[in-house]
Amino acid sequence: MEYLISTIENFGSPAILLVGDLMLDEFVYGDAERISPESPVPVLRVVKSEYRLGGAANVAMELATLGARVKIVGVIGNDRPGELVLQELGKLGIDSSGIVRVEGRPTICKRRYVGLAQHRHAQQMLRVDTEDSEPISSGVCAEIRRIIHDSLKSVDVLAVEDYGKGLFCDQLSDVIAAARKESIHVIVDPHPTADYRRYQGCSLLTPNRTEAEIASGVKITSDETMNLAADAILSITHADAVVITLDREGAFIKRRDGFAAKVPTRQRKVYDVTGAGDVVMAMLSMAMACNCELHKAVALCNVAGGLEVERFGVTPVTRHEIIDEIRKMMGCRREKILDRKSLKQQVEYLHSQGKSVVFTNGCFDLLHVGHITYLRESRELGDCLVVAVNSDASVQRLKGPLRPIISQQDRATMLASLEFVDYVTIFDEDTPEAVLEALRPDVLIKGGSTPVIIGQKFVESYGGSVRRLDLVEGFSTTDIVKKILELNGKEVERD
Repeated sequence: MEYLISTIENFGSPAILLVGDLMLDEFVYGDAERISPESPVPVLRVVKSEYRLGGAANVAMELATLGARVKIVGVIGNDRPGELVLQELGKLGIDSSGIVRVEGRPTICKRRYVGLAQHRHAQQMLRVDTEDSEPISSGVCAEIRRIIHDSLKSVDVLAVEDYGKGLFCDQLSDVIAAARKESIHVIVDPHPTADYRRYQGCSLLTPNRTEAEIASGVKITSDETMNLAADAILSITHADAVVITLDREGAFIKRRDGFAAKVPTRQRKVYDVTGAGDVVMAMLSMAMACNCELHKAVALCNVAGGLEVERFGVTPVTRHEIIDEIRKMMGCRREKILDRKSLKQQVEYLHSQGKSVVFTNGCFDLLHVGHITYLRESRELGDCLVVAVNSDASVQRLKGPLRPIISQQDRATMLASLEFVDYVTIFDEDTPEAVLEALRPDVLIKGGSTPVIIGQKFVESYGGSVRRLDLVEGFSTTDIVKKILELNGKEVERD
Protein backbone atom coordinates (compact mmCIF):
# COMPACT_ATOMS: atom_id res chain seq x y z
CA MET A 1 0.00 0.00 0.00
CA GLU A 2 3.03 2.28 -0.15
CA TYR A 3 1.86 3.32 -3.62
CA LEU A 4 -1.22 4.93 -2.04
CA ILE A 5 0.96 6.97 0.31
CA SER A 6 3.12 8.07 -2.60
CA THR A 7 0.00 8.99 -4.56
CA ILE A 8 -1.47 11.24 -1.91
CA GLU A 9 1.89 12.79 -1.03
CA ASN A 10 2.21 13.86 -4.67
CA PHE A 11 -1.19 15.55 -4.75
CA GLY A 12 -0.76 19.15 -5.77
CA SER A 13 -3.32 21.94 -5.44
CA PRO A 14 -5.65 21.39 -8.41
CA ALA A 15 -8.42 23.83 -9.30
CA ILE A 16 -11.86 22.27 -8.91
CA LEU A 17 -15.20 23.79 -9.90
CA LEU A 18 -17.89 22.35 -7.65
CA VAL A 19 -21.57 22.74 -8.55
CA GLY A 20 -24.26 21.53 -6.20
CA ASP A 21 -26.96 22.01 -3.59
CA LEU A 22 -25.62 24.10 -0.69
CA MET A 23 -26.75 23.36 2.86
CA LEU A 24 -26.11 24.38 6.44
CA ASP A 25 -26.07 21.83 9.24
CA GLU A 26 -26.97 23.06 12.71
CA PHE A 27 -26.26 20.85 15.72
CA VAL A 28 -28.11 21.58 18.96
CA TYR A 29 -26.47 19.66 21.80
CA GLY A 30 -28.07 19.07 25.15
CA ASP A 31 -28.48 16.76 28.12
CA ALA A 32 -31.36 14.31 27.69
CA GLU A 33 -31.96 13.26 31.28
CA ARG A 34 -35.73 13.07 31.67
CA ILE A 35 -39.08 12.46 29.96
CA SER A 36 -41.50 15.33 29.51
CA PRO A 37 -44.45 15.32 31.98
CA GLU A 38 -46.64 16.62 29.12
CA SER A 39 -46.07 13.68 26.74
CA PRO A 40 -43.81 10.61 26.52
CA VAL A 41 -40.91 12.36 24.76
CA PRO A 42 -37.37 13.11 25.99
CA VAL A 43 -36.57 16.63 27.12
CA LEU A 44 -33.37 18.15 25.74
CA ARG A 45 -31.72 20.75 27.97
CA VAL A 46 -29.61 22.74 25.50
CA VAL A 47 -25.91 23.04 26.29
CA LYS A 48 -24.55 24.47 23.02
CA SER A 49 -25.22 24.92 19.32
CA GLU A 50 -22.83 24.85 16.39
CA TYR A 51 -23.02 25.26 12.62
CA ARG A 52 -21.27 23.22 9.94
CA LEU A 53 -21.27 23.26 6.17
CA GLY A 54 -23.51 20.66 4.55
CA GLY A 55 -24.32 19.26 1.13
CA ALA A 56 -22.07 20.54 -1.64
CA ALA A 57 -20.62 23.07 0.80
CA ASN A 58 -19.31 20.17 2.85
CA VAL A 59 -17.73 18.64 -0.25
CA ALA A 60 -16.04 22.01 -0.83
CA MET A 61 -14.71 21.94 2.74
CA GLU A 62 -13.39 18.40 2.22
CA LEU A 63 -11.69 19.45 -1.01
CA ALA A 64 -10.09 22.50 0.60
CA THR A 65 -8.85 20.34 3.48
CA LEU A 66 -7.25 17.96 0.98
CA GLY A 67 -5.45 20.92 -0.60
CA ALA A 68 -7.57 21.80 -3.63
CA ARG A 69 -8.34 25.30 -4.86
CA VAL A 70 -12.14 25.33 -4.93
CA LYS A 71 -14.75 27.51 -6.59
CA ILE A 72 -18.30 26.62 -5.62
CA VAL A 73 -21.50 27.33 -7.58
CA GLY A 74 -25.02 27.07 -6.19
CA VAL A 75 -27.91 28.98 -4.64
CA ILE A 76 -28.72 30.19 -1.14
CA GLY A 77 -31.47 32.31 0.34
CA ASN A 78 -31.19 35.89 1.47
CA ASP A 79 -31.23 34.80 5.11
CA ARG A 80 -29.09 34.13 8.17
CA PRO A 81 -28.23 30.49 7.25
CA GLY A 82 -27.05 31.74 3.85
CA GLU A 83 -24.80 34.30 5.54
CA LEU A 84 -23.34 31.58 7.74
CA VAL A 85 -22.60 29.41 4.69
CA LEU A 86 -20.72 32.29 3.04
CA GLN A 87 -18.81 33.05 6.24
CA GLU A 88 -17.67 29.46 6.71
CA LEU A 89 -16.63 29.12 3.06
CA GLY A 90 -14.66 32.34 3.37
CA LYS A 91 -12.76 31.04 6.40
CA LEU A 92 -11.61 28.09 4.31
CA GLY A 93 -10.44 30.24 1.41
CA ILE A 94 -13.10 28.84 -0.92
CA ASP A 95 -14.19 31.05 -3.83
CA SER A 96 -17.92 31.67 -3.30
CA SER A 97 -18.35 34.21 -6.12
CA GLY A 98 -20.39 31.63 -8.02
CA ILE A 99 -23.12 31.47 -5.36
CA VAL A 100 -26.41 33.14 -6.32
CA ARG A 101 -28.71 34.53 -3.61
CA VAL A 102 -32.39 33.95 -4.39
CA GLU A 103 -35.09 36.05 -2.73
CA GLY A 104 -37.94 34.06 -1.19
CA ARG A 105 -36.07 30.75 -1.30
CA PRO A 106 -34.67 29.60 2.05
CA THR A 107 -31.14 28.31 2.40
CA ILE A 108 -31.40 24.56 3.02
CA CYS A 109 -30.83 24.02 6.73
CA LYS A 110 -30.79 20.70 8.58
CA ARG A 111 -31.15 21.15 12.31
CA ARG A 112 -30.11 18.13 14.38
CA TYR A 113 -30.97 17.78 18.05
CA VAL A 114 -28.29 15.74 19.78
CA GLY A 115 -28.50 14.20 23.24
CA LEU A 116 -25.33 13.74 25.27
CA ALA A 117 -25.49 10.47 27.18
CA GLN A 118 -23.66 10.91 30.50
CA HIS A 119 -22.66 14.38 29.23
CA ARG A 120 -20.29 12.92 26.66
CA HIS A 121 -21.47 10.47 24.00
CA ALA A 122 -23.45 12.20 21.23
CA GLN A 123 -26.62 10.59 19.92
CA GLN A 124 -28.88 12.25 17.33
CA MET A 125 -32.49 12.40 18.55
CA LEU A 126 -34.31 14.38 15.84
CA ARG A 127 -33.63 16.22 12.58
CA VAL A 128 -35.71 19.17 11.35
CA ASP A 129 -35.22 20.35 7.74
CA THR A 130 -35.96 23.78 6.29
CA GLU A 131 -35.86 23.69 2.49
CA ASP A 132 -37.53 24.41 -0.82
CA SER A 133 -36.71 21.61 -3.28
CA GLU A 134 -38.77 23.01 -6.15
CA PRO A 135 -36.76 23.69 -9.34
CA ILE A 136 -35.05 27.07 -9.44
CA SER A 137 -36.50 29.62 -11.88
CA SER A 138 -35.36 29.72 -15.51
CA GLY A 139 -33.65 33.05 -14.87
CA VAL A 140 -31.59 31.72 -11.96
CA CYS A 141 -30.86 28.55 -13.94
CA ALA A 142 -29.48 30.65 -16.81
CA GLU A 143 -27.29 32.60 -14.39
CA ILE A 144 -25.90 29.39 -12.90
CA ARG A 145 -25.08 28.04 -16.35
CA ARG A 146 -23.35 31.29 -17.32
CA ILE A 147 -21.17 31.15 -14.22
CA ILE A 148 -20.20 27.53 -14.90
CA HIS A 149 -19.31 28.21 -18.55
CA ASP A 150 -17.25 31.28 -17.60
CA SER A 151 -15.32 29.30 -14.96
CA LEU A 152 -14.42 26.20 -16.97
CA LYS A 153 -11.23 27.45 -18.62
CA SER A 154 -9.39 27.78 -15.30
CA VAL A 155 -10.20 24.43 -13.64
CA ASP A 156 -8.97 20.84 -13.74
CA VAL A 157 -12.20 19.08 -12.72
CA LEU A 158 -15.91 19.87 -12.73
CA ALA A 159 -17.56 18.14 -9.77
CA VAL A 160 -21.36 17.94 -9.74
CA GLU A 161 -23.04 17.23 -6.38
CA ASP A 162 -26.75 16.62 -7.00
CA TYR A 163 -28.94 16.19 -3.91
CA GLY A 164 -32.16 16.68 -5.85
CA LYS A 165 -32.97 20.00 -4.17
CA GLY A 166 -33.94 21.91 -7.32
CA LEU A 167 -30.62 23.30 -8.55
CA PHE A 168 -30.44 20.97 -11.55
CA CYS A 169 -33.85 21.71 -13.01
CA ASP A 170 -33.17 20.23 -16.45
CA GLN A 171 -30.46 18.49 -18.47
CA LEU A 172 -26.80 19.22 -17.76
CA SER A 173 -25.66 18.05 -21.18
CA ASP A 174 -24.52 21.50 -22.38
CA VAL A 175 -22.41 22.10 -19.25
CA ILE A 176 -20.92 18.60 -19.36
CA ALA A 177 -20.20 18.87 -23.08
CA ALA A 178 -18.50 22.23 -22.62
CA ALA A 179 -16.28 20.80 -19.86
CA ARG A 180 -15.35 17.72 -21.86
CA LYS A 181 -14.51 19.93 -24.86
CA GLU A 182 -11.91 21.60 -22.61
CA SER A 183 -10.57 18.12 -21.62
CA ILE A 184 -11.92 18.58 -18.10
CA HIS A 185 -13.02 15.55 -16.09
CA VAL A 186 -16.68 15.73 -15.02
CA ILE A 187 -17.48 13.75 -11.89
CA VAL A 188 -21.11 13.39 -10.81
CA ASP A 189 -22.50 12.30 -7.46
CA PRO A 190 -26.15 11.64 -8.46
CA HIS A 191 -29.26 11.75 -6.32
CA PRO A 192 -31.74 8.84 -6.19
CA THR A 193 -33.60 9.12 -9.49
CA ALA A 194 -34.61 6.74 -12.23
CA ASP A 195 -33.58 9.23 -14.93
CA TYR A 196 -29.80 9.46 -15.37
CA ARG A 197 -30.11 11.07 -18.80
CA ARG A 198 -29.39 14.43 -17.18
CA TYR A 199 -25.80 13.21 -16.56
CA GLN A 200 -25.08 12.10 -20.13
CA GLY A 201 -21.49 12.51 -21.29
CA CYS A 202 -19.85 12.77 -17.85
CA SER A 203 -16.49 11.16 -17.09
CA LEU A 204 -17.48 9.37 -13.90
CA LEU A 205 -20.63 8.64 -11.88
CA THR A 206 -20.52 7.68 -8.18
CA PRO A 207 -23.92 6.25 -7.10
CA ASN A 208 -24.26 4.15 -3.99
CA ARG A 209 -25.86 0.71 -4.15
CA THR A 210 -29.44 1.96 -3.71
CA GLU A 211 -29.03 4.78 -6.24
CA ALA A 212 -27.53 2.35 -8.77
CA GLU A 213 -30.50 0.00 -8.35
CA ILE A 214 -32.99 2.81 -8.91
CA ALA A 215 -31.18 4.15 -11.97
CA SER A 216 -30.56 0.77 -13.61
CA GLY A 217 -33.70 -1.09 -12.59
CA VAL A 218 -31.47 -3.99 -11.48
CA LYS A 219 -31.58 -5.36 -7.94
CA ILE A 220 -27.97 -5.83 -6.86
CA THR A 221 -27.62 -9.14 -5.07
CA SER A 222 -24.38 -10.51 -6.54
CA ASP A 223 -21.31 -9.58 -8.56
CA GLU A 224 -23.22 -10.54 -11.70
CA THR A 225 -26.18 -8.24 -11.01
CA MET A 226 -23.80 -5.48 -9.97
CA ASN A 227 -22.08 -5.76 -13.32
CA LEU A 228 -25.48 -5.61 -15.07
CA ALA A 229 -26.46 -2.50 -13.11
CA ALA A 230 -23.17 -0.78 -13.98
CA ASP A 231 -23.60 -1.64 -17.68
CA ALA A 232 -27.12 -0.20 -17.66
CA ILE A 233 -25.90 3.06 -16.12
CA LEU A 234 -23.05 3.35 -18.63
CA SER A 235 -25.49 2.71 -21.47
CA ILE A 236 -27.87 5.45 -20.27
CA THR A 237 -25.23 8.08 -19.51
CA HIS A 238 -22.45 7.24 -22.01
CA ALA A 239 -20.08 7.91 -19.10
CA ASP A 240 -16.48 6.75 -19.20
CA ALA A 241 -16.84 4.88 -15.92
CA VAL A 242 -19.08 4.26 -12.91
CA VAL A 243 -18.04 3.65 -9.31
CA ILE A 244 -20.77 2.04 -7.19
CA THR A 245 -20.03 2.51 -3.49
CA LEU A 246 -20.94 -0.49 -1.34
CA ASP A 247 -20.46 0.66 2.27
CA ARG A 248 -18.53 -1.99 4.20
CA GLU A 249 -17.95 -4.02 1.03
CA GLY A 250 -15.90 -1.23 -0.58
CA ALA A 251 -16.69 -0.20 -4.15
CA PHE A 252 -17.21 -1.61 -7.64
CA ILE A 253 -15.58 -0.05 -10.71
CA LYS A 254 -16.84 -0.53 -14.26
CA ARG A 255 -15.38 1.28 -17.25
CA ARG A 256 -16.94 1.67 -20.67
CA ASP A 257 -14.02 -0.27 -22.17
CA GLY A 258 -15.17 -3.35 -20.21
CA PHE A 259 -12.74 -3.23 -17.30
CA ALA A 260 -14.40 -4.19 -14.00
CA ALA A 261 -13.00 -4.56 -10.48
CA LYS A 262 -14.17 -4.70 -6.91
CA VAL A 263 -12.06 -2.67 -4.47
CA PRO A 264 -12.51 -4.03 -0.93
CA THR A 265 -12.23 -1.99 2.25
CA ARG A 266 -11.51 -2.69 5.90
CA GLN A 267 -14.65 -3.02 8.00
CA ARG A 268 -15.15 -0.22 10.49
CA LYS A 269 -16.98 0.41 13.71
CA VAL A 270 -19.60 2.78 12.28
CA TYR A 271 -20.49 5.69 14.54
CA ASP A 272 -22.16 8.07 12.08
CA VAL A 273 -22.50 7.75 8.28
CA THR A 274 -23.14 11.49 7.87
CA GLY A 275 -20.76 12.97 5.31
CA ALA A 276 -19.16 9.70 4.18
CA GLY A 277 -20.43 10.10 0.62
CA ASP A 278 -19.16 13.69 0.53
CA VAL A 279 -15.68 12.54 1.56
CA VAL A 280 -15.70 9.96 -1.24
CA MET A 281 -16.77 12.59 -3.78
CA ALA A 282 -14.07 14.99 -2.62
CA MET A 283 -11.33 12.36 -2.74
CA LEU A 284 -12.38 11.13 -6.18
CA SER A 285 -12.45 14.69 -7.53
CA MET A 286 -9.05 15.45 -6.01
CA ALA A 287 -7.49 12.23 -7.28
CA MET A 288 -8.88 12.58 -10.80
CA ALA A 289 -7.72 16.20 -10.95
CA CYS A 290 -4.21 14.93 -10.18
CA ASN A 291 -4.49 12.28 -12.94
CA CYS A 292 -4.57 9.41 -10.48
CA GLU A 293 -5.54 5.97 -11.81
CA LEU A 294 -9.17 5.19 -11.01
CA HIS A 295 -8.34 2.02 -9.06
CA LYS A 296 -5.94 3.95 -6.79
CA ALA A 297 -8.43 6.80 -6.42
CA VAL A 298 -11.15 4.40 -5.24
CA ALA A 299 -8.76 2.73 -2.79
CA LEU A 300 -8.05 6.16 -1.28
CA CYS A 301 -11.80 6.84 -1.13
CA ASN A 302 -12.28 3.65 0.90
CA VAL A 303 -9.70 4.81 3.45
CA ALA A 304 -11.08 8.37 3.68
CA GLY A 305 -14.71 7.23 3.86
CA GLY A 306 -13.82 4.68 6.51
CA LEU A 307 -12.28 7.38 8.70
CA GLU A 308 -15.37 9.56 8.32
CA VAL A 309 -17.92 6.95 9.47
CA GLU A 310 -16.00 6.45 12.72
CA ARG A 311 -16.72 10.07 13.72
CA PHE A 312 -19.81 11.92 14.83
CA GLY A 313 -21.13 14.48 12.39
CA VAL A 314 -19.23 15.91 9.45
CA THR A 315 -15.52 16.45 10.06
CA PRO A 316 -13.05 16.90 7.18
CA VAL A 317 -10.42 14.22 6.67
CA THR A 318 -6.86 15.45 6.13
CA ARG A 319 -4.08 14.05 3.97
CA HIS A 320 -2.07 13.41 7.11
CA GLU A 321 -4.87 11.34 8.66
CA ILE A 322 -5.26 9.27 5.50
CA ILE A 323 -1.53 8.58 5.28
CA ASP A 324 -1.42 7.76 8.99
CA GLU A 325 -4.35 5.35 8.57
CA ILE A 326 -2.67 3.61 5.63
CA ARG A 327 0.49 3.20 7.70
CA LYS A 328 -1.57 1.68 10.51
CA MET A 329 -3.15 -0.73 8.04
CA MET A 330 0.36 -1.68 6.92
CA GLY A 331 1.50 -2.11 10.52
CA CYS A 332 4.19 0.55 10.26
CA ARG A 333 2.78 3.76 11.62
CA ARG A 334 5.93 5.88 11.44
CA GLU A 335 3.86 9.04 11.61
CA LYS A 336 3.53 8.72 15.37
CA ILE A 337 6.58 10.97 15.65
CA LEU A 338 5.40 14.52 14.93
CA ASP A 339 6.82 18.00 15.17
CA ARG A 340 5.11 20.41 17.53
CA LYS A 341 2.99 22.14 14.88
CA SER A 342 1.65 18.88 13.41
CA LEU A 343 1.01 17.44 16.86
CA LYS A 344 -0.87 20.58 17.91
CA GLN A 345 -3.18 20.15 14.91
CA GLN A 346 -3.74 16.49 15.78
CA VAL A 347 -4.53 17.27 19.43
CA GLU A 348 -6.96 20.02 18.38
CA TYR A 349 -8.73 17.50 16.17
CA LEU A 350 -8.91 14.96 19.01
CA HIS A 351 -10.36 17.62 21.31
CA SER A 352 -12.96 18.50 18.66
CA GLN A 353 -14.07 14.87 18.77
CA GLY A 354 -14.44 14.91 22.57
CA LYS A 355 -11.31 12.82 23.15
CA SER A 356 -9.11 13.29 26.22
CA VAL A 357 -5.36 13.70 25.74
CA VAL A 358 -2.81 12.52 28.31
CA PHE A 359 0.68 14.07 28.35
CA THR A 360 3.94 13.01 29.92
CA ASN A 361 7.57 13.80 29.26
CA GLY A 362 11.08 12.64 30.03
CA CYS A 363 14.48 11.63 28.65
CA PHE A 364 13.61 7.91 28.31
CA ASP A 365 17.26 6.97 27.86
CA LEU A 366 17.70 3.17 27.99
CA LEU A 367 14.01 2.24 27.85
CA HIS A 368 13.23 -0.30 30.61
CA VAL A 369 10.30 -2.08 32.24
CA GLY A 370 9.77 0.81 34.65
CA HIS A 371 9.12 3.12 31.70
CA ILE A 372 6.84 0.55 30.05
CA THR A 373 4.67 0.16 33.16
CA TYR A 374 4.52 3.92 33.69
CA LEU A 375 3.49 4.65 30.09
CA ARG A 376 0.88 1.88 30.02
CA GLU A 377 -0.73 3.23 33.20
CA SER A 378 -0.63 6.76 31.77
CA ARG A 379 -2.46 5.67 28.62
CA GLU A 380 -5.26 4.16 30.70
CA LEU A 381 -6.12 7.64 32.00
CA GLY A 382 -7.35 8.99 28.63
CA ASP A 383 -8.04 8.36 24.96
CA CYS A 384 -4.61 9.34 23.63
CA LEU A 385 -1.10 9.39 25.12
CA VAL A 386 1.43 11.98 23.97
CA VAL A 387 5.05 11.52 25.09
CA ALA A 388 7.44 14.49 24.85
CA VAL A 389 11.11 13.45 24.72
CA ASN A 390 14.04 15.66 25.67
CA SER A 391 16.40 16.30 22.75
CA ASP A 392 20.06 15.22 22.96
CA ALA A 393 21.13 18.79 23.75
CA SER A 394 18.48 19.09 26.45
CA VAL A 395 19.54 15.80 28.08
CA GLN A 396 23.19 16.90 28.11
CA ARG A 397 22.29 20.09 29.92
CA LEU A 398 20.22 18.16 32.47
CA LYS A 399 22.25 14.96 32.91
CA GLY A 400 25.80 15.90 31.94
CA PRO A 401 28.05 15.52 28.85
CA LEU A 402 28.04 11.69 28.90
CA ARG A 403 24.27 11.46 28.37
CA PRO A 404 22.17 10.51 26.52
CA ILE A 405 23.40 7.06 25.67
CA ILE A 406 20.70 6.65 22.97
CA SER A 407 20.12 9.40 20.37
CA GLN A 408 16.90 11.43 20.39
CA GLN A 409 15.60 9.92 17.15
CA ASP A 410 16.24 6.36 18.35
CA ARG A 411 14.59 7.09 21.70
CA ALA A 412 11.55 8.55 19.92
CA THR A 413 11.38 5.56 17.56
CA MET A 414 11.42 3.06 20.44
CA LEU A 415 8.65 4.92 22.25
CA ALA A 416 6.59 5.15 19.04
CA SER A 417 6.82 1.38 18.63
CA LEU A 418 4.82 0.89 21.85
CA GLU A 419 1.15 0.16 21.15
CA PHE A 420 -0.10 2.31 24.03
CA VAL A 421 1.89 5.41 22.95
CA ASP A 422 -0.10 7.38 20.39
CA TYR A 423 2.24 10.26 19.55
CA VAL A 424 5.84 11.27 20.29
CA THR A 425 7.44 14.69 19.93
CA ILE A 426 10.97 15.89 20.66
CA PHE A 427 11.55 19.17 22.52
CA ASP A 428 14.80 21.11 22.90
CA GLU A 429 13.89 23.22 25.93
CA ASP A 430 14.94 22.26 29.46
CA THR A 431 11.29 21.99 30.54
CA PRO A 432 8.14 20.89 28.67
CA GLU A 433 6.25 24.12 29.45
CA ALA A 434 6.24 25.38 25.85
CA VAL A 435 4.93 22.02 24.62
CA LEU A 436 2.17 22.06 27.23
CA GLU A 437 1.15 25.58 26.21
CA ALA A 438 0.89 24.45 22.57
CA LEU A 439 -1.03 21.22 23.21
CA ARG A 440 -3.14 22.03 26.32
CA PRO A 441 -3.58 18.34 27.29
CA ASP A 442 -6.44 17.18 29.50
CA VAL A 443 -4.19 15.21 31.86
CA LEU A 444 -0.55 15.84 32.82
CA ILE A 445 1.28 12.82 34.24
CA LYS A 446 4.52 12.82 36.22
CA GLY A 447 6.28 9.86 37.78
CA GLY A 448 8.17 9.61 41.06
CA SER A 449 8.15 11.90 44.06
CA THR A 450 9.38 15.17 42.54
CA PRO A 451 7.97 17.88 44.85
CA VAL A 452 7.23 20.31 41.98
CA ILE A 453 5.51 19.16 38.79
CA ILE A 454 6.48 21.53 36.00
CA GLY A 455 3.41 22.76 34.15
CA GLN A 456 0.93 21.88 36.89
CA LYS A 457 -0.22 25.44 37.46
CA PHE A 458 -0.77 26.02 33.74
CA VAL A 459 -2.68 22.77 33.12
CA GLU A 460 -4.95 23.34 36.11
CA SER A 461 -5.60 26.94 34.98
CA TYR A 462 -7.77 25.76 32.07
CA GLY A 463 -9.43 22.86 33.90
CA GLY A 464 -6.95 20.08 33.15
CA SER A 465 -5.90 17.57 35.79
CA VAL A 466 -2.48 16.55 37.06
CA ARG A 467 -1.65 13.04 38.23
CA ARG A 468 1.41 11.53 39.84
CA LEU A 469 2.21 7.86 39.19
CA ASP A 470 4.54 5.72 41.26
CA LEU A 471 7.63 4.42 39.51
CA VAL A 472 8.46 0.72 39.52
CA GLU A 473 10.98 0.17 42.30
CA GLY A 474 14.40 -1.15 41.35
CA PHE A 475 14.43 0.31 37.84
CA SER A 476 16.17 3.51 36.77
CA THR A 477 18.42 4.44 33.89
CA THR A 478 21.14 5.61 36.28
CA ASP A 479 21.17 2.26 38.13
CA ILE A 480 21.32 0.35 34.84
CA VAL A 481 24.27 2.46 33.63
CA LYS A 482 26.10 1.89 36.94
CA LYS A 483 25.56 -1.86 36.69
CA ILE A 484 26.87 -1.91 33.11
CA LEU A 485 29.98 0.02 34.19
CA GLU A 486 30.52 -2.35 37.12
CA LEU A 487 30.24 -5.39 34.84
CA ASN A 488 32.56 -3.77 32.34
CA GLY A 489 35.13 -3.19 35.11
CA LYS A 490 35.01 -6.84 36.13
CA GLU A 491 35.54 -7.92 32.52
CA VAL A 492 38.62 -5.67 32.33
CA GLU A 493 40.03 -7.22 35.57
CA ARG A 494 39.43 -10.72 34.17
CA ASP A 495 41.34 -9.85 30.99
